[in-house]
Amino acid sequence: MPVAGQAVPFLFVLAAGASVLGWAYGPWGVLPCGLAFAFVLFFFRDPERETPAGDDLVVSPADGRVMAVDRGDQGARVSIFLSVFNCHINRSPVAGVVISSEHTAGRFHPAWDPRGASENERQHTVIRAADGDYGVTQIAGILARRIVCSKHPGDRVRRGERIGLIQFGSRTDLHLPPGVEPTVRAGESVRGARTILARRIAAAVPARGDAPLAEAVR
Repeated sequence: MPVAGQAVPFLFVLAAGASVLGWAYGPWGVLPCGLAFAFVLFFFRDPERETPAGDDLVVSPADGRVMAVDRGDQGARVSIFLSVFNCHINRSPVAGVVISSEHTAGRFHPAWDPRGASENERQHTVIRAADGDYGVTQIAGILARRIVCSKHPGDRVRRGERIGLIQFGSRTDLHLPPGVEPTVRAGESVRGARTILARRIAAAVPARGDAPLAEAVR
């Protein structure tokens, strides 16, 4: 299975450590670094994914478990908790153009803590589709100390395309525009690019000027 490039520094250090410990202590000295090496390969796995067919579908931006589905006048928000055992690649929920991507420094509350959405370190990316703006917020957790976003304003993305990752336990929020209805409930397991997270049920009004979703999470 392919592995994300961000794994390389970890793998290099662990391989070097295994060599030193193996030389000093024999085969048993290699075991701790060998187990950690296997875990890093597992954590940074980057599988290929095929998205379901249907222009009205919005797919999950991450693997994990749905923490909450919140509905409001400005659209719904689906929050997904990623444990250290989930694939941590983030993907675009729709096809469109990246119109903004903003990093906000912050704290490192556990990913399931409600304060995480507004206080934790995060990266908020807004993707403009034909029916409105979709916001993907990558939120650091108590173990996640680095957020990687590989897309920049002006980039075009396909539905299900990789847009970044969060290293170790974390959370990803998907902000939906009005007229797009979530199809999942809290407690459900989802898979990035494969699970249908929402459907377009009405024509959403494209944002004018600054994206309202970008403002909503600041």
